[in-house]
Amino acid sequence: MNVNDKGLREEDLKNNQEVDETSDEKVTEESSVDNGNVESKAQNEEELKTKDEEINNLKNKLLRLQADFVNYKKRAEKEMESSIDYGIESIVSDLLPIIDNFQRAIDSEVDKENNFYKGVSLIAQQLFDLLKKNSVLEIDCLGKPFDPNFHHAVFMEESNEYESGVVIEVLQKGYMIKDKVIRPSMVKVSK
Repeated sequence: MNVNDKGLREEDLKNNQEVDETSDEKVTEESSVDNGNVESKAQNEEELKTKDEEINNLKNKLLRLQADFVNYKKRAEKEMESSIDYGIESIVSDLLPIIDNFQRAIDSEVDKENNFYKGVSLIAQQLFDLLKKNSVLEIDCLGKPFDPNFHHAVFMEESNEYESGVVIEVLQKGYMIKDKVIRPSMVKVSK
């Protein structure tokens, strides 16, 4: 081997070292890129978990808001219905004495073929129809067991025809709107 050869070899060795150093740098860069990828993947996964939690929280909030809105809507409808019922109840309470007087006038008339009697009867019937249309019903109590929720006992009387505690006569009709008693029936009860 000559110097030239040796020089070439030294040069080859230098080139090999440079290549080795470059490849080492590349490996180091690749490993740092791999570490960066692993770190960025972990960071991405963390961000995804955070985003998923946020999405779930927002979904839960939305569901709660929807449920609250449905409940609010139901409550508003009930309040509106009860205010309408209260308005009807107030008017009917004022109207009941008038209806009672119409009924007394009809019951006191002897001549049932009289045109005046027929006219008053028609007006009374229209009033009863108006009450029914607005869910105001007469309390049916004749021959039924006495119930203090619906009846106001004024008299008690011995009766062979009825058992004890049964309504035998209605002195004043009672009325209720839907399930609420506006005025209890004034009744006579058997002993």
